[in-house]
Amino acid sequence: MQEQAIENAATRSVKFMGINHLAMVTGDMDKTVRFYRDVLGMPLVATIGNKAFRHYFFNMGQGNTIAFFEWPGITTGPAKLSGVPARDGRHFDHISFCVENLDALHDLQARLQAHEVEVTRVVEHQFIQSIYFDDPNGISLEASYWVIDVAEAPVWGDPNPVAAVKEQMAELVAAHK
Repeated sequence: MQEQAIENAATRSVKFMGINHLAMVTGDMDKTVRFYRDVLGMPLVATIGNKAFRHYFFNMGQGNTIAFFEWPGITTGPAKLSGVPARDGRHFDHISFCVENLDALHDLQARLQAHEVEVTRVVEHQFIQSIYFDDPNGISLEASYWVIDVAEAPVWGDPNPVAAVKEQMAELVAAHK
């Protein structure tokens, strides 16, 4: 009976609702709070901690949060540009926050500039438009809005996709015949 329940669960798809929290690292929680809460405008919604660490959560909307661990003496390493390979072999490139529309993107850009945060011009990426900036920890950040709803109208722009994508594209073509 239990084996059947496990088999049934293994074949059911899970509906993801977003990111509960993305856990990052900071060496200065006060500076991090002031940036995410005061500059970006993300409400601080939860804090936990003890003598060994702090763990703070900022609301990004719709149940999505970004959280930071602060461990005494931690260093976060050098800043890295978005979309540029890191020489230190890290697995993380950048975070992109979703905003509602182009006006919101321009408003965030102006807010960052008003707080003397270096920010790029709006960059067109075919299906999203974005701005790029760094947080006080050297984490490369992006803010984007969807120009096209890729959940409804996927964009297949890689001229040489991996095998798994070729299979998916073939299945989509076959389903529409």
